[in-house]
Amino acid sequence: MTGSTSPPTVETIARRAGVSIASVSRVLNGLGARPDTVRRVERAAAELGYVPNAVARSLKGGRTRQLTFAMQDIGNPAYVSMVREIQAVTKPLGYRLLLHSTDAVAEDELSVVRSLADRTSDGLILCPIRVTEEHLAALREATRPIVVIGTLPEGTAVDSVRADSVSGAVLAVRHLLEGGRRRIGFVNGPADTVPGASRLLGYRKALAGAGREPEPALVETTEFGIEAGAAAAHRLLAADPSVDAIFCANDQLALGAAHAAHDRGLDIPGDLAVVGMDDSELARASWPLLTSVDLGSAERGRIAAGMLVSRLEGGEAPPGGPVRCETVAPRLVVRGSSAPVPGGAA
Repeated sequence: MTGSTSPPTVETIARRAGVSIASVSRVLNGLGARPDTVRRVERAAAELGYVPNAVARSLKGGRTRQLTFAMQDIGNPAYVSMVREIQAVTKPLGYRLLLHSTDAVAEDELSVVRSLADRTSDGLILCPIRVTEEHLAALREATRPIVVIGTLPEGTAVDSVRADSVSGAVLAVRHLLEGGRRRIGFVNGPADTVPGASRLLGYRKALAGAGREPEPALVETTEFGIEAGAAAAHRLLAADPSVDAIFCANDQLALGAAHAAHDRGLDIPGDLAVVGMDDSELARASWPLLTSVDLGSAERGRIAAGMLVSRLEGGEAPPGGPVRCETVAPRLVVRGSSAPVPGGAA
């Protein structure tokens, strides 16, 4: 290690290695050189403690080989599924993936979009649960390619892939009705979010289709999370003990609802059926195994990564190329938590 307090530079590495500055630059940027030159440069760089500056390299070359994935909660298994698929697409192409948990704070999401101008990332996959006018303005002004996992207003010039949460909720509630459940409660996330609004619409749509009037007293709204789901289910069951099924807007809420049922001495599915959404790992880790609507989290992650890489490798970003929007169809995965009422269906 050099005794100088100044950080090593291309010039100091060249002097130590006894090669030209151009040769050092080629080696450090992975552009190839004679094997002996590569060994000498790498040895000199290690001796001097040289650390590549990704920001400086991106300013010079325009690419960092880094991508960012920003989501609400990095601990949510649905997002974990997305991460796995995004990496499966991008890692073999030499991209690193940076993860950012926004806690659904709008200003944090906007900050991530605006930070693309700093050239610390080549592109962004954004998964917002609320889309405001500020979001749309930031997306329009973005300097790098962005793909949104979620629903955007028609005409938004940004690639996106979304789930059909309305149809997914309809599948869940119809399943409960066909299993003979009479009083179906709904534990939802915040109704001012895209998933909260769409899943509430699907719940109401399914009940209306069965000739039932939705009852506001059977709907509890809370934050997405296990503890929040347990508290909401406790409130719902305390207010109306005749409830014999609870549909939940995601698997975390459903797991919380199952905990509340056990706390109250209720048998699942004998006394109470529980259905979630996302078909995450939580659905296969609960007991009984949780019936859940698969919204294609992994598939959405894979499609989003493919869209982003296509923009980066193809060099076209909206409005330079046609905007792409794909919808992943939901699929009901029936397990033990929603077995039919003995004696037949409703």
